[in-house]
Amino acid sequence: MNLPNKLTIVRIVLTPVFLFLFCAEFIPHNYLFALIVFIVASVTDAMDGKIARNNNIVTNFGKIADPIADKILTTSVLLCFLQQNLCSIWIVLIILTREFTVSAIRITAASQGAVIPANIYGKIKTVTQMVFSILIMLALVLDSEGIFIVEHLSLISNILLWITALITIFSGIVYVKDSLKVIDFSE
Repeated sequence: MNLPNKLTIVRIVLTPVFLFLFCAEFIPHNYLFALIVFIVASVTDAMDGKIARNNNIVTNFGKIADPIADKILTTSVLLCFLQQNLCSIWIVLIILTREFTVSAIRITAASQGAVIPANIYGKIKTVTQMVFSILIMLALVLDSEGIFIVEHLSLISNILLWITALITIFSGIVYVKDSLKVIDFSE
């Protein structure tokens, strides 16, 4: 197994660790530890694709597992935010609908021997979601540690996540549009 695929697996393994730490209020500084794990997991996302492309070691496993690992990580943080009233359920619905739709299209394309490559908008969506999640968690850490009281954290969080949701909608529309050129939906 090559390094990019190992990094993808590390991201998948780190996700339940992140989730546990975020929810483990009995652990002192749990949000800080969860933030660190989330950052490490997010960095593996940036690294695995770059290493695979630069070294020409893109694999079928990586093409499938990498986006799944991203979805597992980003969905887990949204669920944590939802639990803390930092995210509207509508944001979660929008993002999950896009993710399931794109996954269905990828599976359909693969069954027809076609590949629809990730586009820049999907990458922007993922980076925006991860960066905004880090900012929200950082604000949560500062607030929970008493370092800096973040007023209206729920409002700020929802604004950032609605921006992500809008980018998600746009990237999903572009992906569906691109798929129409490649996939025969009559099969």
